[in-house]
Amino acid sequence: MRKYGKGIFIILMLIFMYAPILILVFYSFTSATTIGAVRGFSLHNYVTLFTTPELRDMIIGTIVLAVGSAALATVLGTLGAIGAFYSSKRTGTFMSSLNQVPVINADVVTGFSICILMVVVLGIAKNSFVPLVAGHVVLCAPFVFLSVTPKLKQMDPSIYEAALDLGASPARALRYIVLPQIFSGIVSGFALAITLSLDDYFITTYTKPATFDTISTYVVNATKGAQTQIKTALWALSTVIFVVVALIVAASNLRSDELKRGREDL
Repeated sequence: MRKYGKGIFIILMLIFMYAPILILVFYSFTSATTIGAVRGFSLHNYVTLFTTPELRDMIIGTIVLAVGSAALATVLGTLGAIGAFYSSKRTGTFMSSLNQVPVINADVVTGFSICILMVVVLGIAKNSFVPLVAGHVVLCAPFVFLSVTPKLKQMDPSIYEAALDLGASPARALRYIVLPQIFSGIVSGFALAITLSLDDYFITTYTKPATFDTISTYVVNATKGAQTQIKTALWALSTVIFVVVALIVAASNLRSDELKRGREDL
């Protein structure tokens, strides 16, 4: 009974997690205007998604913001992790503790604080997109820090010291010794930063220009009064995001398995 209970529990959890998504995927390929009324097969939602200028511009703007802010956050988070790792124990602990504050802090507090600092105190207009990018970098950089730090701890510190003893400059040793060792952590942090940026709502709401929307803010606003065809097109958008994420996860797992088999062969 205990054996079957574990299997039943796992199945129920998978159904609870994926059934709503699969229902949304199903209805995105129908002409239904509401969930519950099953109608004929149709690709109308996908045509609307990729041909409506408003939706297309919103998707492109969200992707550009996510990739750009994730790139900046990856640079800052990686440098911060390296700096904390090679600092004294007290300094490293202090920096790691400071990094935990944005992670634990509520997004609404972070977004409101950045809005006050950038717009009210420094006088930077929201139309410049500087507050928006700054908010997303502040959101993502601590998670890059957390992704890179374990890789630094797994690295043999004597390799870096040996490079310095052999005449390499600190910058050259960082580029050719440290960065290759922690590259997988950097990639993981970059991917996580993109996901956080795509998913963020509160920070974006406080810092974005009035005429700009990301996927998260657009979806929330669309539920309040958008046309029916726009609302159903968002079903297609959710399906596309789910499929892309699933493919990335599958490719990442296959790559990890290939690397693991390669090490075992050696």
